[in-house]
Amino acid sequence: MTFLSLRGLSKSYGGVEALKELDLDVFKGEVLAVCGDNGAGKSTLIRILSGAENRSAGEVRLRGVTVDFRSPHQALREGVAAIYQHLALAPRLTVWENIFVGAELTRPLLLPWLRILDKRAMARAARTYLERLDIAVEDMNTPVERLSGGQRQAVAISRGLRWSAELLIMDEPTAALGVKETAQVIKLIARMRAEGRTIILVSHNMADVVASASRVLVLKNGVKVADRPVAGLDAERLARLILVGREH
Repeated sequence: MTFLSLRGLSKSYGGVEALKELDLDVFKGEVLAVCGDNGAGKSTLIRILSGAENRSAGEVRLRGVTVDFRSPHQALREGVAAIYQHLALAPRLTVWENIFVGAELTRPLLLPWLRILDKRAMARAARTYLERLDIAVEDMNTPVERLSGGQRQAVAISRGLRWSAELLIMDEPTAALGVKETAQVIKLIARMRAEGRTIILVSHNMADVVASASRVLVLKNGVKVADRPVAGLDAERLARLILVGREH
């Protein structure tokens, strides 16, 4: 089933065309990797999809309905969550505070109209989200700055789960992570896919793409040069595809 459909998607910055009439269908429950060298248009694409950037031309359809996100918060309300490389987490805030920022739970205090933060409920829910991702964090009051890279990715994903995100856009999720933490993030992606969520994965790491994606889109100078299943590709063949725009 087509979950996201792009037709003629274009973006220009003055005389520079960052995306040129991109046509793309993203199917529900798949992991689509978006690859390409610097300047290929990857960041522009995900900024448009997440509401951080306006398109210059073209159409975006989500669940068959044309959408025009004007902010990341609007995209989030429609079930599209972007998780950027630097995660946009508040390092000194706790796990539960990061997951519920902007969507805090409250409870009445003495009078129905007088409400306070329900910290216990948010901590319980935060633990539930992390358990769904099979990530162990002992104390939900732990500041995020004390977590490992893989745990921080899980906190960022949990924020998307809090908003019931159906489409997760992950920007270089394994950048600067060690081998163990990278494996943990790949496992997170697999769990999200198993739940039926759709993932767009932007990555320069060919091994990670081969290990986690079902399909790969290759952009070059803002143009789609390849769109094919990952099956049958290894990291070397994928790197060659990105370099020359074709397999042979």
